[in-house]
Amino acid sequence: MTSLKTLLASILVLACLSATAQEATIRKNIAERLPQLKQIDEISATAVPGLYEIRVNGAEIFYTDTEANYLIEGNVIDLRQRRNLTEERIAKLTALSFDALPLKDAFTVVRGNGKRKLAVFEDPNCGYCKRFERDLEKVNNVTVHTFLYPVLGPDSGEKSKNIWCAKDKSKTWQDWMMREKMPASASCDVSAITRNLELGRKHKITGTPTLIFADGSRVPGAINAQQIEKYLAELK
Repeated sequence: MTSLKTLLASILVLACLSATAQEATIRKNIAERLPQLKQIDEISATAVPGLYEIRVNGAEIFYTDTEANYLIEGNVIDLRQRRNLTEERIAKLTALSFDALPLKDAFTVVRGNGKRKLAVFEDPNCGYCKRFERDLEKVNNVTVHTFLYPVLGPDSGEKSKNIWCAKDKSKTWQDWMMREKMPASASCDVSAITRNLELGRKHKITGTPTLIFADGSRVPGAINAQQIEKYLAELK
């Protein structure tokens, strides 16, 4: 039994050394052949024999062969299981846990008992966000954390600043989104908005509104009250 364990341990060590050597070869060849791809976060073998994943910028995925002779950009799809392995990998890399959200950088509205929870990234100039807010008003017994996410231009940044610096953030936000009442000019520390933009870029939040539910599931785009209720009900 001891000899078998020793043999298995030796095989494992050799496999690790082989994987390390393979990664070193790929890194070396990529550096020589594609120097603009400087910051490689990780190189790992995929489920496809001879195909390696190259991860850069946190969640950008490329593929290469064992010698880095070719660079492939695109999706790897498991035809037997009908799964897009690339999409699944990116979703895992960009997952945003609700419990990890920096709620201090959001403002909060509680409706009813507030037991159900929802976070949303929104731009004040986003028409879809305004439509979403009208539907969200119909949903009761929910706590909504709104992260200002001005991605539609300088005016979005200015409005976000005025909303964040208002005495009553939630009222100022709703007055603008629901009633087109322009936020009054205000100034304060707006580093929270900068952090929101950094957080969104890190987790590939590319549009508004983007909803994050308590289980970490992400829904991009404006959904109506019935759909919001459906997602919240599934968390019970």
